[in-house]
Amino acid sequence: MFNAPASVRVPAAPDDAAAPAPRGEGRGWRAWGDYWFLAIAILLFLLPVAGAMVRESWSTEQGAQGPLILASGLWLLAHEARGLRALPGKRGPAAAAMVPAALAVVFGRVTGNLWVDWAGSLGALAVLLYAVAGGAALRRLWFPLLYLLFLVPIPYAIIGPLTHARKLWLSGSAVDLLSWARYDVAYGGTTLYIDQYELLIADACAGMNSLFSLVAIGGFYIYLRHRDRARRAIFLAMTLVPVAIFTNLLRVVLLMLVTRHWGDAVAQGVFHDAIGMVMFATMLGTLVLLDLAAAALTDRRGMPA
Repeated sequence: MFNAPASVRVPAAPDDAAAPAPRGEGRGWRAWGDYWFLAIAILLFLLPVAGAMVRESWSTEQGAQGPLILASGLWLLAHEARGLRALPGKRGPAAAAMVPAALAVVFGRVTGNLWVDWAGSLGALAVLLYAVAGGAALRRLWFPLLYLLFLVPIPYAIIGPLTHARKLWLSGSAVDLLSWARYDVAYGGTTLYIDQYELLIADACAGMNSLFSLVAIGGFYIYLRHRDRARRAIFLAMTLVPVAIFTNLLRVVLLMLVTRHWGDAVAQGVFHDAIGMVMFATMLGTLVLLDLAAAALTDRRGMPA
């Protein structure tokens, strides 16, 4: 009679779940605790510049669109951040990359340049995001961060020459259009004349800041609607600047017509204050019409969007 062999005990394999995760991976947003000092630093960056933004920028006509951009930018940032916990990727170093952002903030505050100050603060936020959540999260949030950069108008020292050139073009184009419509108009530089009235094209009405703000709102629409359709997004992005320039020209022409028919008090009063939002709506409406036309054209030809 043979004896049954003794049972052999095989050591159980270690539980995979108990294996330690590689350094920098699997921690996700719990890593915020390791960078509390950077979070405090960014709050120190953002709070002063936010107060200056409300006092110095949003109280002017050039920065009147700031609250609209802030509300839409924060909504977009929160919307895009919902799936960040599931994004893979390693975290990266942050301390060294924070230096340029801090230098930009210091330079902006010393020189009183609010736009440079705000750009440095957003840069610090991007560095912290990369340090905590990795490059995948930063790539996902690149547009909301870039969009929020338009909260502060670009300094005149940077865009002054372009602003003056656009004002001259707007003056000539507005006069040409109204002359064709049999109005008694003329211009000299950036000064417009219609009948007995004299109007000056201000930077807020025709400067590059208004153009950039219109482009920012249009980019917001394109990003939401067509970020997964490269061809349609590129086509609409190429139309942003022409549509924004057309919108500003329409604004100047309307101000001249209101001045001519209802007087300077009406044109420079309620109408002047409300026309900014009307122009935003006009640009978005034009962009939507171009989008619908492009969709109808591609559907007819059976082309991909």
